[in-house]
Amino acid sequence: MSGAGHIDPSNRKVALMIAVLALVLAFSETLGKSAQTGAISHNIEASNLWSFFQAKTVRLTQVRTAAEIFETEAPGQANPQVREAMEKRAAEWRKTAARYDSEPDTNEGRKELAARAKAAEEKRDRSLAAYHHYELASAAVQIAIVLASAEIITGVAFLTWIAGALGLIGVAFSLIGLLAPTSVHLF
Repeated sequence: MSGAGHIDPSNRKVALMIAVLALVLAFSETLGKSAQTGAISHNIEASNLWSFFQAKTVRLTQVRTAAEIFETEAPGQANPQVREAMEKRAAEWRKTAARYDSEPDTNEGRKELAARAKAAEEKRDRSLAAYHHYELASAAVQIAIVLASAEIITGVAFLTWIAGALGLIGVAFSLIGLLAPTSVHLF
């Protein structure tokens, strides 16, 4: 029983490697979930902004059409007071239509809404790209942990090298997801 309690020193190194891989996995999973939540949030924001844009477009079309009708019918009015009232109302509707098209003060004109919606879509796309990189990182690290664990059981040292390479791939994909998610397109 002289071998009882003896721990192979290489197993300690592999166990430490597994601990580091688990840490990388925790980060990639947490960052991946955050990126996924961000993508959903930005998608909802873009959808809401495009809905607001469509509502403004409908209102703009209605007001513009009403102004055009009054502008067309006003010259034919025999009563000058009616003609003047129609022309005045048409001018007010034209101003309203212009405000619906662009309203920089409130950032809620059609042009501003479209720009805001496109910005939200870009944020969504960036978050989705990051999410995919974190998912690949998590998969690589999970496989690395399994292979490193198998090395402890089997003693096949080559499994540790494969696990280490997969761990580095996981770190690389995590860094890509964090720093430059749109630089590498895999999906």
